[in-house]
Amino acid sequence: MERVVTYGEIMLRLAPEGYYRFVQAHTFGATFGGGEANVAVSLANFGVEVAFVTKLPAHEIGQAAMNSLRQFGVDTSWIARGGKRVGIYFLEKGASQRPSKVIYDRAHSAIAEAEPSDFDWNAIFQGAKWFHFTGITPAISDNAAAICLDACKAAKAAGLTVSCDLNYRKNLWTRKKAGAVMDGLMRYVDVCIANEEDAADVFGIHAENTDVVSGKLNAEGYQSVAAALQKRFGFKQVAITLRESISANDNNWAAMLLDEKGEFFFSRKYPVHIVDRVGGGDSFGAGLIYANLKDFDGQKIIEFAVAASCLKHSIEGDFNMMSAEEVVKLAQGDGSGRVQR
Repeated sequence: MERVVTYGEIMLRLAPEGYYRFVQAHTFGATFGGGEANVAVSLANFGVEVAFVTKLPAHEIGQAAMNSLRQFGVDTSWIARGGKRVGIYFLEKGASQRPSKVIYDRAHSAIAEAEPSDFDWNAIFQGAKWFHFTGITPAISDNAAAICLDACKAAKAAGLTVSCDLNYRKNLWTRKKAGAVMDGLMRYVDVCIANEEDAADVFGIHAENTDVVSGKLNAEGYQSVAAALQKRFGFKQVAITLRESISANDNNWAAMLLDEKGEFFFSRKYPVHIVDRVGGGDSFGAGLIYANLKDFDGQKIIEFAVAASCLKHSIEGDFNMMSAEEVVKLAQGDGSGRVQR
């Protein structure tokens, strides 16, 4: 199996127990997670050789973040050490019609203040086949965006496939700045991943007859979105996840894929009862990467990616604790949830 490299920020996640609100909580559970780190762990659990690149302080909290990756077999040898703090995010789980809420405390984190000289991308990409990042990372700081651009240039020069999950976060930057920065980065991307809102938020490309707030999605309308993205940037693949939000606990989950031949593939739709939705899109991205590395055909690629993400929604924490075999089983139609003996 070919080697994959991901680059981004891993954060300390602090969450009240169960469904307590922030103002009710007296204790917070501590775990780690972050877009590209979540992808790395998913891929490692699928049996892929994967390295995660970031910068973490040399103190014990930075080491704890590294250890959270190492336990799953993620290569942390290219993580730069330095800086003063690990970014934090607070998560309040929603229930019924009350949405989940995230509060970031990540300003001046080690990766936000990292310098391009912290990373030797030519060395990092030796023997690698694929590079993945998300739109969250260049939003962290101008330095992080510059490092992202360096990584993309080096990856393309080394012949890697580059994937990016647009992952627009309004709490990190404006639509205007996101559009300008991501436009430059997309020139190096082969596989673009987005959700039902990202293309509109970042590039002003809207799906017709869709109301995300009410949960009404017109799946066919996203064909024009994917085609517009492909035409603008020359992507080999565009994958768009399609989440119909019934409530904070229940969603319908599906996705579509546009390949380089211009053919569209739609996955089956899963009714998902959510345990933890954070990392759902990242597990989709990991599934997409894995299926491509395995040379699955278009329909199998999108079915595997959606099944991986569907299963992630049943798992506490950011990381997807599923094997490739378990994902394949669901993708092939075994979604009964019966006890395995």
